[in-house]
Amino acid sequence: MRDCLITLFALVLIIPLAAQNTSSEIDTKYLEDQFYVGLTYNFILNKPEVVNQQNLSYGLQMGFIKDLPLNTERNIGLGIGLGYAVNSYYTNLRVSEVADGFEYSLLDSDLDTKRNKVETHLIEFPLEIRFRNSNPTEYKFWRFYAGAKLGYVVGARAKTVTTDTKDSFYITDIENFRYGLTANFGYNTFNIHIYYALNNLFKDGLQLNSGEDLTFTPLRIGLIFYIL
Repeated sequence: MRDCLITLFALVLIIPLAAQNTSSEIDTKYLEDQFYVGLTYNFILNKPEVVNQQNLSYGLQMGFIKDLPLNTERNIGLGIGLGYAVNSYYTNLRVSEVADGFEYSLLDSDLDTKRNKVETHLIEFPLEIRFRNSNPTEYKFWRFYAGAKLGYVVGARAKTVTTDTKDSFYITDIENFRYGLTANFGYNTFNIHIYYALNNLFKDGLQLNSGEDLTFTPLRIGLIFYIL
């Protein structure tokens, strides 16, 4: 994972410089910000009071967005894209396999737990309305992109690691169809990314073994880097 992140950061920094140095002609039909890479911290809202976040709940996203300018200045546009994301949620919520599905409980305080998480892998479809003060010759500009992101979970896994055991398995209680609101804003390379989910991470009707409803609303805040 560390080597992958270093490579991504190198691409983010090097490719825009290469693009500036290899093109001397003014392109009046330029397109902006068509590749993206993002890193986030994943908060969990609306969770049961007994559930606490632990460790670093992170997210990684990357993909391509087709830039569709709406005016002759090309500083207002639409973005329609396709991407991939992986999100981890570290908590004291333990998922266990049982005969008729899965059971949700809190980690036993007597366990020496090293890691305990739920992880999702998604195909995502970002949709944006884009405002920026770019022009054909300026590669550094302010941007504000707002919209929505649709997603589909192609795999979800629960993992618990203690000093003595390692338990990892796929779970099917995740709500596969994901949707939420997004906002991306900033200047030049570094930009703030916010995603707020509009539906629960888990399927409706699930409960902890103590009887509390199992509700998780993801809120992701981090950085997003645009390339070309």
